[in-house]
Amino acid sequence: MPDSHSPHYNPEQDLAFALMRILFGVIWVVNTILQANAYYVNHFLGSIVARIKGQTSLVSHYLYAVVHVLTVLGPRHVAIGTVVLDAILALSLLTGLALRPLARLGMIYTFFLWTTVGGFGGPYIPGATDPGTAIVYTLTFFTILSVPSEQRLTVGGHVRHVPETHEIEIVRVLFGLLWLFDAFWKWQPAFLEHSLSYLRASQVGQPGWIVAYIGLFIHIIRFVGPLLFGLFAALAETLLGLSLLTERGLKWSLPLGFFYSFGVWTTAEGWGGPYAWGSTGNRGDMLGTADMYMIVYLYLIVAYLYKSPKKVL
Repeated sequence: MPDSHSPHYNPEQDLAFALMRILFGVIWVVNTILQANAYYVNHFLGSIVARIKGQTSLVSHYLYAVVHVLTVLGPRHVAIGTVVLDAILALSLLTGLALRPLARLGMIYTFFLWTTVGGFGGPYIPGATDPGTAIVYTLTFFTILSVPSEQRLTVGGHVRHVPETHEIEIVRVLFGLLWLFDAFWKWQPAFLEHSLSYLRASQVGQPGWIVAYIGLFIHIIRFVGPLLFGLFAALAETLLGLSLLTERGLKWSLPLGFFYSFGVWTTAEGWGGPYAWGSTGNRGDMLGTADMYMIVYLYLIVAYLYKSPKKVL
């Protein structure tokens, strides 16, 4: 068990970190189940090829090189390997076994997905709203490594003490920059003038209750005005990013950011769906983007909850 005599040991905080680690593991289990399918394996290479259109020359050349390498290695074998790796990462997150080396591997793996299947989040053309899905998973793995996520609820129950670091501060800054990048695209006319189109697109292929749920928000936005809603989203994301960067107002911005992310995930992202065997609604690689924002927010809330009150004013 962790050293209860350590001045940095807090059982409630460490338990919360472990529960969030397990939540992330559950998401990986769902991702693994959906991708353990012939459709995913057969379309793995095609999903990368599809990301080439509209990219810059440099990114296009990189993706063509990746496609060539995968063709030599055998795209089916690589796709099956990613499913196996998904399962290993899920097991580690759920049990805490070999968490740190596998979380580092998870960072590399999700970054690779971001640069290939995710096309670096691009192409960044009018209508883009964020840097893509997998890069947020990379940040989530880094967040898990920044705190003692394996101190509790670990198979075997015996782990060495993880010394306190300041890496959670790096997470806060990176997360703030990510929000400001999102906000930049929200300030563009393509979003401000067509904000409702993202919600309508998220209804396609969804079950009836999600269509109705998103439809309710569409009616509300129509009532207040799409432009006003677009300005609200752009301003909200700008303020959330600035709060994270400056460490000001975290007492309010952390919980508000969590609920804002939940709103985005359940509306514009359609709860991460529509879910189908072999792929998901979020570019076929992950279960959503804003759900990872929520997990990072939970980690930050718990991390800063035990700081001096002056740090969260």
